[in-house]
Amino acid sequence: MIKNPNGWPPQYDNEYFPSPQERYWFKDMETMNPVRRDEIIFKKLKAQIAYAYEQAPFYRRRWDQAGIHPEKIKSFADFRKIPLVHKHEIREDQAKNPPFGSYLCIPREQVFRIHGSSGTTGKPTAFAIGRDDWERIGNAHARIMWGFGLRPRDSVFIGSFFSLYLGSWGALAGAERLRLTCFPFGAGLPGQTLMALRWIKDMQPTAFYGTPSFALYVAERAREEGFDPLKDFNFKTMFFSGEPGAGIPATKKKIEESYGCKCIDLGTMAEMTPWMTNGECDFRTGMHLWMDIVYTELVNPETKEVVDYGQEGVPVYTHLERTSHPMIRLYSGDLATWTNEPCPCGRTYPRLPKGMYGRADDMFLVRGENVYPSGVEGALREVAGFGEEFRIIITREKAMDELIVQAEYSKEVAAKVKTNPQILERLKREMEDKLKARIGVRGHVELVEYGKIERTQFKARRVIDKRDLYK
Repeated sequence: MIKNPNGWPPQYDNEYFPSPQERYWFKDMETMNPVRRDEIIFKKLKAQIAYAYEQAPFYRRRWDQAGIHPEKIKSFADFRKIPLVHKHEIREDQAKNPPFGSYLCIPREQVFRIHGSSGTTGKPTAFAIGRDDWERIGNAHARIMWGFGLRPRDSVFIGSFFSLYLGSWGALAGAERLRLTCFPFGAGLPGQTLMALRWIKDMQPTAFYGTPSFALYVAERAREEGFDPLKDFNFKTMFFSGEPGAGIPATKKKIEESYGCKCIDLGTMAEMTPWMTNGECDFRTGMHLWMDIVYTELVNPETKEVVDYGQEGVPVYTHLERTSHPMIRLYSGDLATWTNEPCPCGRTYPRLPKGMYGRADDMFLVRGENVYPSGVEGALREVAGFGEEFRIIITREKAMDELIVQAEYSKEVAAKVKTNPQILERLKREMEDKLKARIGVRGHVELVEYGKIERTQFKARRVIDKRDLYK
């Protein structure tokens, strides 16, 4: 299990496995009374903070300016006085202290892996990961993958980019530690999706990792090529990160019905790898926050104060086992609601019951209503006749915002148009009604022929804001 139970950082036994019938990897920790577990977490937190202060000029400067010293941290309330770290501050520090910034805590020659952010919100950030940290990442991911049902007998198809992007490599690290049969197929090359269909059919992997958008695209292409994903493929568990889709009930249902699988929602931030520490169990009641690996707070985006359970906030993350590039109170910019209500699995971690349903900076305001792309997606996927993809366009005519949703109609609808020309108008009205009910704004739906909106093998980009053109 843990070779040094009283030491920091933890050293895990790479030969340890629970019984295959055991639900938990570390049962005592995962089912512990949260108050007792908080004592263990706080001890790790203290060690991580002291280490970062000693080794990283970035943190030492910031905390000295704020009057914070590790010895003064006596409680979680004290810990919350530590200034938040924002992504732009990391990028600025790396620009001033290339290539890894002044928060690198190990000598350059001890860097084992170099990765980078996907650049979702700006210039990519470089990540330096030490060998021991990479080993701990593999153990953390193996533990969480065990929690949603994978076992050494499983085989996993990794359908995501193998590049600087940490998602694929993190999934592979966990799968290898779990002794799965690993199929690191990748994604993004011309013709690769078509090739993937044949390999999936022949190899019959039982698990899939990628983005929800890519999984839906694979199912779509499979049907076009004469495959039935439900009958011809053998996926029992599909786990996802990179975008909110797997946490949207209608999208989750679509994936599970397409493949006959469990759809598992995962993911924090690349900076916070092991990024699976927001992760569902096999009961799929929302992401557990695996607090003894990465400590998570949910804060009000305006006041930055921790919100009560049941309220919406922005996750703030702190590593508890990181020696190379630790993040202390990193502000994610994502949006979630958390709860401490029991999960049927018996784990006592807090959960994000709706997953991560958007980013604070993805939200757009239309006629006084806060609208998230995930809300639009959820509404459309509840409509029979929707054809897989959509695009959101926001315009401004004089002083009035207009929401336009370009939505594909399905092949089945297309086949009926000649004999039933009213079907498109009815579909359009149904979509507009669903949108109004879900997001509080009546958008204008423009129906688009199936296949006309570009597909993606990575994170879908679906929002076009043209309002600046009308100023």
